[in-house]
Amino acid sequence: MPPSANVVPEAELPILESLVQIRNRLTKLKKDRTEFIRARDVLDSYKALMKEVHRLNEIRNPTPEASTSGSGVEATEGEEKTEPTEVENRVDTILNDVFQLLSLFFLTIGKSRESPATFCQLGTMKRLLTHLVESGIYTETDLRPFQSRLAELRTIITSTPPLNATSSADDAELDAEEVELRKFLLSKWESCARLLQKLNDSLVSVSPQLVPIQQRLITLRRLLAGVAARVRPTSADITNILTELRGIEDKRVDGKFVVDGVEPENGQELCAGLLEDNFEICQDIKARDGAENVARGPLQPIYDRLSELKAQLERLVLTHRWTLRETDLYNYQIVLREIDQMRVNGKFVDAEGNIPEGQLVLLYLLRRCYGLCYRLMASSEPISEELMPIANKLTTVKRCLVEVQKYGGPYNGRDLYPYQLVLSQIDALRTDGRFEGRDGSVPEGQGILNALLSEAHEMISVMQAEE
Repeated sequence: MPPSANVVPEAELPILESLVQIRNRLTKLKKDRTEFIRARDVLDSYKALMKEVHRLNEIRNPTPEASTSGSGVEATEGEEKTEPTEVENRVDTILNDVFQLLSLFFLTIGKSRESPATFCQLGTMKRLLTHLVESGIYTETDLRPFQSRLAELRTIITSTPPLNATSSADDAELDAEEVELRKFLLSKWESCARLLQKLNDSLVSVSPQLVPIQQRLITLRRLLAGVAARVRPTSADITNILTELRGIEDKRVDGKFVVDGVEPENGQELCAGLLEDNFEICQDIKARDGAENVARGPLQPIYDRLSELKAQLERLVLTHRWTLRETDLYNYQIVLREIDQMRVNGKFVDAEGNIPEGQLVLLYLLRRCYGLCYRLMASSEPISEELMPIANKLTTVKRCLVEVQKYGGPYNGRDLYPYQLVLSQIDALRTDGRFEGRDGSVPEGQGILNALLSEAHEMISVMQAEE
């Protein structure tokens, strides 16, 4: 009889208890807005987590040969294996949650160029790529950012030195587990790379002459999905889109697309399918014409929740430099994961197991929320949240100086005095050329802040020299 996912072996119970304590400690730290998150607290939690990972691997893989594959850390995400693995239990679930939260903490303290910070980004990227595989609606332009970001993440994973490299015996074991963590992160990276390669391979099957038509049809489909996701879409919202679709339809001869007198072979069915789907979506919107079918139907709670999440994430995209603490994204990811897991064979179903209308809208909102989360993670700067206010002030001063330069000189003392005063105040915050934290530590982002400060001073010097 196979083991149950709800049953935790007795030998793993102490590890489960320790993992829950680490998660609770991180959650409490995440909620505390009265103090900035200190790197020391995050690294202590990371060290404690890696010790528990070491204990778990010793239990599940007692032999040295087995310790480099199989379970432990590598079982947390359920990656594809060539051999059967143990059923994941609550230890794996909690371990995955702790890694996810800790990864966001690394982004918060400015350690975005260290391997633990890649965990949350790879997880979100994998979900986005999986949704692209499901929908089949994408272009080469959509995949290009994933390719470049994957290359950056691999560089971070492979080039990051051990975070706790010391000569003690305990830390030597910890460093060995960090090597295993690197292998695990690379396996997640390879999983994303395989999905991306699968998506790229399917693009090759479209004839070059049909690529512009395919890309435009996909763009129009996304525009239609955005219209359909509105509370009360009307026929007037899609008038221009319908006109363009009819123009594309006119390019078909006997049901085949003809470009410059040539009938390309590969991609005819794909483009025809996209065109028909777009016309069907237009018909659905015209049928609704101001009604709230989705919001009033059995999928209303999911629709309302996703709409709320999307609005909140869009606000964060605009204000993230001033208001976002990366650990806040953890709550959004948990909710999105729960909603995603409601789907049955890729569809949202009601209490009777039927597939109600509104699937396109819900999937659009879900994928949009995933995309916004990923965008916020990828845009995280290697600056600690404690130094982010200073970074924002320096960036603002630099932008103001650029605008002032556009009007040309000469500049008198009154023109430049406000900016010199701000830079003088920021200079006064440094101790021995470094920006220190409240506890005397040296937060991440020193190089970026000093570079911004030097650039601002240089710009003022150049402006003063103008006659």
